[in-house]
Amino acid sequence: MGRLDGKVAVITGATSGIGLSTAEIFVAEGARIVIAGRRVPEGEALARRLGVNCVFRQTDVTVEAQMRALIEQAVDKFGRIDCLFNNAGGPAQTGGIEGLEVDRFDAAMATLVRSVMLGMKHAAPHMRRQGSGSIINNGSIAGRLAGFSSSVVYGAAKAAVIHLTKCVAMELGESGIRVNSISPGAIATGIFGKALGLPVEAAEKTPAVMREVYKAAQPIPRAGLPEDIAYAAVFLASDESSFINGHDLVVDGAITGGRNWTAQQQGYVALRKAFDQGAG
Repeated sequence: MGRLDGKVAVITGATSGIGLSTAEIFVAEGARIVIAGRRVPEGEALARRLGVNCVFRQTDVTVEAQMRALIEQAVDKFGRIDCLFNNAGGPAQTGGIEGLEVDRFDAAMATLVRSVMLGMKHAAPHMRRQGSGSIINNGSIAGRLAGFSSSVVYGAAKAAVIHLTKCVAMELGESGIRVNSISPGAIATGIFGKALGLPVEAAEKTPAVMREVYKAAQPIPRAGLPEDIAYAAVFLASDESSFINGHDLVVDGAITGGRNWTAQQQGYVALRKAFDQGAG
């Protein structure tokens, strides 16, 4: 018996990375899903691979009519919507505040924040009628602390997502709808390559490099993987989390917990040596 048996979910940004892993695991756990993405060949191939319990719809998550149609397709196809995972995203302009371009700032906010608002707006009426539902928004540790993204715009957008999640949770919770966010840490996906300007195909080949780069960034000695976030989403989509609302679930191996133990101890050793030299 799957943890999501009988559930119907919509997953945006499902053609790669976290969204793709989430789609695979949701179906394995018994859910019927509608997946969204901009890349048709990848989306259709994934739907074929996952079988009759998965439907793909090409969607620009920044366009209200397309988000409304995405949600309605899930209801029309499967009769209800139990979970919405607002996962779609992408990199934002890097660099300092003085060099930011207004058009690129607005585009990033549309992709990262407006899309989340639109998903919640159009899922909420269906979930209200059911008296239940789970909305999961993809945040980031960059939205909790400065310095965890190459882009100040990305960090600001994710902070908005986390707080918007809490605000909407206070409203929809009264109708039996839970609204939570997941804040990933250093997860090995193609987004880092995209942020540094690599073409999409090249960026999607970088996770193996990211696994090496980030394996010592946090106390747990490996980089985060897309499935780490997918399983967190399974928990928040399932009835196991029925009393969790308005929460930002950090999945980061404790990279934001503080200074790593070994680095701290090495610092003490260096300090003792400095004291000994000073005393001499």
